[in-house]
Parts: sequence; C-alpha cells; structure tokens
Amino acid sequence: MFTLKILIVEDDSVSALLLQRALEKNAHQIIGIADSGEKALEILDENRADIVMMDINLAGELDGIKTTEIINEKFDIPVVYLSASSDAETLNKVVGTNPSAYVIKPFNIRELNMVIELAIFKDRKEKELQKLNNELEEKVKQRTAELYEANKELTKALEKEREINELKSRIVLNVSHGFKTPLTSILSSAQLLQIYAEKDHPFKTKITKHAFKIENSVRALNNLLTSVLFFGKADENKLEFKPKKIFTGAFVKDVIDTVNAGIDNEVTIRTEIGDMPKTITSDPELVYQVLENLLSNAVKYSKEGKHVDFHMKIENGQLEAIVKDKGIGIPKSEQGQLFDRFFRAKNVGIVEGSGLGLSIVKKCLEVLKGSIEFESEQDKGTTFRVTIPVK
Repeated sequence: MFTLKILIVEDDSVSALLLQRALEKNAHQIIGIADSGEKALEILDENRADIVMMDINLAGELDGIKTTEIINEKFDIPVVYLSASSDAETLNKVVGTNPSAYVIKPFNIRELNMVIELAIFKDRKEKELQKLNNELEEKVKQRTAELYEANKELTKALEKEREINELKSRIVLNVSHGFKTPLTSILSSAQLLQIYAEKDHPFKTKITKHAFKIENSVRALNNLLTSVLFFGKADENKLEFKPKKIFTGAFVKDVIDTVNAGIDNEVTIRTEIGDMPKTITSDPELVYQVLENLLSNAVKYSKEGKHVDFHMKIENGQLEAIVKDKGIGIPKSEQGQLFDRFFRAKNVGIVEGSGLGLSIVKKCLEVLKGSIEFESEQDKGTTFRVTIPVK
C-alpha cells in the first residue's frame, strides 16, 4: 500500500475522526479535515492532495457535489464520495461529476482501502490516457502543418514543371515547324535531281542513287518531325476530334500509296477491303495516322520479300482493320511497354525508328474512342486489330 496525501471533507466530526484513524492506520497522511465545501477549497489552495474523501451533504452553501465540480475544474484531483444514501436520485446527481468512487456509510476499512487504491489507479490511467491523447493531437497538428507545407512545395513544383513542359512544348513545336520548310526544299531538290538524271548524263546512275537516298532520308526526318508535332499538340491538349466526310476508296488508296512510297525492303502489302460504303464520317487525320503507322511498322519489321496483309471493313457502325505481318515479332517480356513513347523492342536490330508510331496510334484511338488489340510471337510476326466508331 502506498502513502497518499488525503483531504477529508465531512461535516460529521465523529465520522471524520473514524475515517482519519482508518486512513492513518494504513500510513496515509491527512492534510486536513473540512466540514464545508468552502473550507475544503481553502485547504486545497494551500496544500497538495492526492485524493479527496467527500461527503455529499455538507454545512455551508456548497454541498459535496458542487464542491467536487469545482475541484475537478480547478485542481484535477480524484474524489471519492461518502454517503449514507444509495438511492437512485443521489446516484444520478453524483454521476455527472465523474467521481473516482462511491462509498456507502458505514464503511468497511478493507473495502475503503481497496476503493482508494482503485480511485488512484483510475485517475492515473485517465491522466496517462489524456497525456497520450494530447501528445497524439500535438503530433497530428505538427504532421498536418508539415503536410500543408509539403503540399505547398509540391504545388509549387508541379506549377514549375507545368511551366517547363509548356516551354518545352513550345520550343519543340517552333523548332519542328522551322525544320519543315527546309526539308520540303531538300525533298523537292532531290526529286528534281532524279528528273534531270533521266536525261543522258555521265553520272546518271550515281545522281539517281544519291537523290533517292536524300529523298528517303528527308521523308524519314519529316515523319519524325510530324510525330514530334503530333505529341506537342497532344501534350498541350490541342488534339481534338474533328469529324469530316471521308471517301473511303480514295482514303485507303492514299494510305497504301504513302506506305508503298517508303518501302525499301521489297515487302508487298496485300489488301482486302470488305463491305465499305462510299463515304464514312470520322476524323480523317487521326484515322490516317492509325492505319499509316500500323502498316509502316508492319512493312519495316517484315523480312525481305515477305508480305503484309491488310484487311478492312465496316460492320455495325465500326471500322474494323487488321494488319498482319510475319516479321520479327515482339518479345513477350516487352509487350506491356509496346505503346510507350520511344519504346523499341530489343530485337529490332539495325532497323531505324523513333519508337513513336504505336504511341501515336494509341493516342489517336483514345481521341477516336476506338480500341486496339494485338497478338505477337517473336520471329513469327504480329497481328493488330483496330476498331473505330464511324458514321
């Protein structure tokens, strides 16, 4: 049993004396005996107590319940009520003051000691819990403040990144546009050289050969710049769906002619067009990008002298296109990255490319609200299936 400093508040002197002797017998120190609430508060102002034994009925204006309310607010000391009454009305009155315990007179000394120990234990645990709650609240406030500051810094960083990206996009767009004009001039000059070389000229063969190389190189660079410009628009959210009437026959021929013009490995495109109306309505530029990139890739990664199958039809308001090759295929471990920008599989070897074609296809299909699926096996080829809503 530990020693406690106890204040007894009891207006019956005999009961107070008996209580004092019982407590002192258990080595507790009595700091005072008060017969009123007013006197109890005066004693507590001058002396520290560990616990207060409080009679409910006291002399003076303050009864035990009101006195306990003041002690709770001012001193935060545990209070054990003493009362000869245990009726429901009395119990209801004391509950509101959150007493540490309640002892019925006449009390049993052993029971009294146990009640005091429990009251002290309860008080300490409540204070420990309150301390933990306070520490937790402080940590939450501190963490909230840190998160607020971190969020401010993150917002600044994101804003800075957005500004940098916008500047980068503008630079890329301006530089790309700047390249377009000289490239067009170079391409025209290369084509003129080929025309001039058709006449009798001692270097006719060499002129034709090098003019052809220039033309192919310019076309490749022009395609790269077109891809860069495309993503410049996409990154600035300027890529919009602009539906127009498309004459299907001329449109498909244009796509095939463009791809055939860039073939340098003697690969042929076998075209099969199913039921197609004379005209459809969609965004011609985006649909063109999808078909041209898929066909160009299929040709590029096909083996010398092989063929690429291209099937297209309209069914249930959907443009369905299939591009199938028997080329190098895509390694299974890399198929998840297939539509990432600048991604090129490890097995492409010396075949040139930017790694932008399929990411352009994916972006166009997002705007067109279309879909794409593929099957591929390394060294056996790849098949792409595209579906695009049309009217």
